[in-house]
Amino acid sequence: MSTILECRKLTKRYKSKEVLKQVDLKLESGHIIGFLGPNGSGKTTFIKMINGLLTPTEGELLFCGEKIGVESKKHISYLPDQTYLNMNQKVQDIIAFFQDFYEDFEVTRAYDMLEKLKISPQDRLKTLSKGTKEKVQLVLVMSRRAKLYVLDEPIAGVDPAARDYILNTIISNYEPEASVLIATHLIADIENVLDEIVFLRDGQIVCHTSVDEIRDKEGKSVDAYFREVFKC
Repeated sequence: MSTILECRKLTKRYKSKEVLKQVDLKLESGHIIGFLGPNGSGKTTFIKMINGLLTPTEGELLFCGEKIGVESKKHISYLPDQTYLNMNQKVQDIIAFFQDFYEDFEVTRAYDMLEKLKISPQDRLKTLSKGTKEKVQLVLVMSRRAKLYVLDEPIAGVDPAARDYILNTIISNYEPEASVLIATHLIADIENVLDEIVFLRDGQIVCHTSVDEIRDKEGKSVDAYFREVFKC
């Protein structure tokens, strides 16, 4: 294993408001990590910084030892929490676009996942339900051979019956030497696939540990421990 993501004294400030405060964090390759915290804790800001959509006010954010930039975007596959695709396009046209845009995109992998999810490549996005649109986005993200997959609320819009398959799609399709960072409020639904967790509160890391350690030392599920830490 090697360090895939590291931040040192990472700070993001908007005028007088600090959204991230002197964050130190190191994530290793080969893990599925839950990035968890209440609304307003700074999760979305951190995720956008990983993907080069925001820049630090202070401190460093490194991907595989290098600063976030053009090269890191080639190896980070990002699922935002909102649909960003052209609603008038057919699914197959979006797949063709991703194939042209990303060198690590695998078309056969995408079509295989579409078939298993019973999504027709001929369908236009505007004809699909919200949950199915999110499945299409997930297929696009997981069809890349990336080093880091950053998933913001990947199961929020899908029905409970589909969540197990979505999670299985995630754990079955990411590269063994890669890592997956999942931000979600549905902790109980994802904790069985997690290797470790990061708790964020008021822009600061309050806990970074393995799921096994929580279960062994605390005798609690991740969801129960989260509720205890944040008094939910």
